Amino acid sequence: MTDKAAKWYWGIPLWILAIAFLAPFAWMLSTALKADVDAYKIPMQWIPDPFQWDNFKTVLVGETSVLASFGRSVFVAALRVAGELLTATMAGYAFARMTFKGRDKLFLLYLATAIIPAQLLLVPRFIYFQKLGLYDTLWALILPGMFTVLGTFLMRQFFVSQPAEFAEAARMDGANEWQIFSRIYLPLATPVLSALGILAFVWSWNDYETPLVLISSPDNYTLPLSLTNFVDEQGQIAPGLTMAASVVSIVPVLLVFVLLQRRFIAAMTHTGIK
Repeated sequence: MTDKAAKWYWGIPLWILAIAFLAPFAWMLSTALKADVDAYKIPMQWIPDPFQWDNFKTVLVGETSVLASFGRSVFVAALRVAGELLTATMAGYAFARMTFKGRDKLFLLYLATAIIPAQLLLVPRFIYFQKLGLYDTLWALILPGMFTVLGTFLMRQFFVSQPAEFAEAARMDGANEWQIFSRIYLPLATPVLSALGILAFVWSWNDYETPLVLISSPDNYTLPLSLTNFVDEQGQIAPGLTMAASVVSIVPVLLVFVLLQRRFIAAMTHTGIK
């Protein structure tokens, strides 16, 4: 098989897969610019006629504007990302570089908690936060997201892969453990921190299930919950407005990924996760 034939042989299936993955996004964008009555037409009308730009105006500045919930989602995501980066780096470093009794067993025990489905923890969290007086507050979403097994695992894998000679040389120069962590190993972890930050942001941004259980007041809705506010006169979901709000909701995720994609790919390669 010639090189040109090989390119076509592998290229065509990849193009088909790419179109299959992009089709839902194209449908979302197309529907966002249609009137509701045109959303379910068969055959599908890919190019709206006419374009309903008022759908975006309604979801941004209308009576059911998503801007307030957009701001709450940004607030929750920012604190969750900052908290997770802080706890994951410190816990990962401790499990990788510090010596204490039962370290490896404790890490395996912590790692084993990852097999518990998140759905099983929703009811205990509901009761726990209700007793703490944090139910129906944004802190019920922020605090659990600051501690994740995957974040600690990623950071531990990174710190384990770094040469121990760095720490030994720093100790000979009189550096303590905090200085070794903060001045030597932490700056090297920037690509992994970028990747973990992207993952944590996307998890927080797209989280629908947790707010659905722990948030009851519309004034505290995050963006995924507020997408359910767009209904027509019969109480049915209004597809045009819902898709317009969905388009608005994916913009931050696209921006974060586009800005940090190189570091994300480098970190995934560096930590051996592909």
